[in-house]
Amino acid sequence: MSDFLERPQSRNARLRQLLRSPPVLAVGAHDGLSARLVEQAGFDVVYMGGFATTGSLLGRPDMALLSGSEMIENARRMAQAVTIPMIADADTGYGNAIDVIRTVHDYEASGVSGIHLEDQKAPKRCGHMQGKDVIPAGEMVGKLKAAVAARSDKDFVIIARTDSLAIHGVDEAIDRALRYRDAGADVLWVEAPKDEAQLADIAKRLEGCTVCLNWLENGVTPMITMEKIKEYGFGLVLYPIGSVLTLVSALREHYASVRRNGTPLDRVGQLPSFSDYTKTVGIQEITELAKKFDDADRAAQS
Repeated sequence: MSDFLERPQSRNARLRQLLRSPPVLAVGAHDGLSARLVEQAGFDVVYMGGFATTGSLLGRPDMALLSGSEMIENARRMAQAVTIPMIADADTGYGNAIDVIRTVHDYEASGVSGIHLEDQKAPKRCGHMQGKDVIPAGEMVGKLKAAVAARSDKDFVIIARTDSLAIHGVDEAIDRALRYRDAGADVLWVEAPKDEAQLADIAKRLEGCTVCLNWLENGVTPMITMEKIKEYGFGLVLYPIGSVLTLVSALREHYASVRRNGTPLDRVGQLPSFSDYTKTVGIQEITELAKKFDDADRAAQS
């Protein structure tokens, strides 16, 4: 579990090591609390996506409404809440290749262990929405080369995502993915395949690469089983929006009950206890640290 005093130093290398033994499951979270719950559930990697971040911070859709600095600050808070590696959404890099350099520097400084960059035109939108478009492949190659050159730790993972499948078809998407590999990307991601035939084709034609599957809960891509994930050979699997979907479902039920009854009495038995919650957020650790330093201060004054 996370240590409030000591910050882990080897999470980038840990993510690299995990990717050598696929599939790696990166479970979505949207804030520090949900990130802690991912770690406490026993997962090795947590994921911060733009869809969940925009929804939780703004209550709005993922349509380029958050700035890079807002995304990075949320990533910083989440990374500080856990000890496991975190992968974060860096959208389009928030500008051109020069902007990507700053984006990589800032995400590295935030404590995340990897980011993904996509080839959408600005303003971007969730990859499972309609109306998106992509930049020229050569421009994206330049961004990825800038990202690779900018990282200070060679273990920091660069994931290249292409959204071109919906616009130009699977052949163009795979061609782009291979060009992005040659530009230095560590992981390749073809966004929003529409059926299992496309999933299998992508995995086969990118064999030998680490390929990401965006297992979007109730998205346009088929929600395949773990057996199929292993059969196709996906190396990294993201479960990006389950945290906010679960939040919406639970809070709707809770608020409806309070509105209906006037108090939360009917719901209290289904909620964690106060002591369970405070244990989840690490009250014992904070209390022990407070006592340690309070005792040290008293000893110095005596």
